[in-house]
Amino acid sequence: MYKVDMNCDMGESFGSYQIGADVEILPYVTSVNIACGFHAGDPSVMKRTVSNALAHGAAIGAHPGLPDLAGFGRRNLDITPEEAYDMVVYQVGALFGFVKAAGGKMQHVKPHGALYNMAATNRSLSDAIARAVYDVNPELILFGLSGSELVHAGQEIGLRVAHEVFADRTYQADGSLTPRRQADALITDTEQAVQQVVRMVQAGVVRSAQGHDITIQADTVCIHGDGVHALVFAQTLRQRLEETGIVVQSIL
Repeated sequence: MYKVDMNCDMGESFGSYQIGADVEILPYVTSVNIACGFHAGDPSVMKRTVSNALAHGAAIGAHPGLPDLAGFGRRNLDITPEEAYDMVVYQVGALFGFVKAAGGKMQHVKPHGALYNMAATNRSLSDAIARAVYDVNPELILFGLSGSELVHAGQEIGLRVAHEVFADRTYQADGSLTPRRQADALITDTEQAVQQVVRMVQAGVVRSAQGHDITIQADTVCIHGDGVHALVFAQTLRQRLEETGIVVQSIL
């Protein structure tokens, strides 16, 4: 039996700025990664998103990012491992407070944007992030790019990990995501994205931008809630996965 978690980044609105179709997409995903105020989000948004996630039965995770609101956490910053540790503890702790106050339980931590991509290849950063998660709560699951340094660091420190794949991103031959600044980074065709996910889950491979299949482990698949057709894609992907016989459920 094939199974996969469907996760979506949420709570990325800020003040008067609204980003993403969070409420509409919630019924179709099984896990949510909630921004913690550094790259996006604010206390009120965090509280509201936690409440909505609990109401829909979605597993909750913290989505810590770099302190870069203007760049939405997608610009690399020259941070030390110690700074990465401090940032992750601070943000995970903030969301943990809202989850506990709402009577819920936090499932996982998934770094955001540039922090996620930096940790995928930088072992010092990935070790610091994994240690931060472990020190806050060793029962948390660490989400990281499939096969990356981040999941290896999590495994070595004793955390449960989830290898993450992306529905709407293309891959390079080394298993990394194609940088967003490149024209072919995003998959905009719904059918192509759905077929990519089904193949990653069932066959354990993905076709790289260079035209070769690479091995990949798909424990959880990320969809994005801020695209023009995000809601339709979430509905379509969930339906197609289930029609294909793939069980969609959270990691726990």
